Amino acid sequence: MSADTLGTSSAARPGRRWSRGQLARHLVTPAALAVVLLALYLWVSGQELDSIEARVLDAGAIGDATLRHLKLTAIASLLIVAIAMPLGILLTRPRARWITPVALAAANMGQAAPALGVLVIMAMLFSIGQTVAIAALVVTAILPVLRNTIIGIQQVDRSLVEAAFGMGLTPGQVLRKIELPLAVPVMLAGLRTTIVLSVGVATVATFVNAGGLGDIIVAGIKTTRTPILLTGAVLTTVVAFALDWLAGVLEHSVRPRGL
Repeated sequence: MSADTLGTSSAARPGRRWSRGQLARHLVTPAALAVVLLALYLWVSGQELDSIEARVLDAGAIGDATLRHLKLTAIASLLIVAIAMPLGILLTRPRARWITPVALAAANMGQAAPALGVLVIMAMLFSIGQTVAIAALVVTAILPVLRNTIIGIQQVDRSLVEAAFGMGLTPGQVLRKIELPLAVPVMLAGLRTTIVLSVGVATVATFVNAGGLGDIIVAGIKTTRTPILLTGAVLTTVVAFALDWLAGVLEHSVRPRGL
């Protein structure tokens, strides 16, 4: 067998997590986002900024707003995972399935309600700040993870589950070794949706003094400065795409081989 044939066989062997084509496709998104950021920087640098625009678009201010936005999104997403995934698993157990429609209806109400309205109600009941903003994010973005956790486990082939029980596995072992690994792709797809939704909803956190890129967007609207408004909007979009890309890489990395 020739060296070229050996190299081809090695590159195409099914045990590899990432093929060259997959790596290339996954690198398209960060490359495109880098181009967008560079174009935004060059465009803003070429503008004659007044004192208000220069103050809002200061590198330190933009960096601080971006970090606050990422912090809000990260904390809310972690809380959603900690709440929705265990709850979704519980709702797939035989004794708790009757509660599933009620839980999904409540989560649907949270997502259907206007994010700003949820934020205002929570601010009136409690206070303003990051805690209220994170709570509002959890309420409005919990549905995708909860729903996909339930769907992911429910769609596992019942014959596999029955075979596992026939081999003597306990319900907990079946859940850990059969149901959860096979449900991972669907569950992580829900997480990706939640993360992107959280990035968008986090822009309204500015109205409860929680910071984030919403500060820049609102400043652009109030002052009718296009460079400010465009910068806030583009940065929010880039953050959403970047986090979705990272979640996609995670989804591919933990996906059971063969699926």
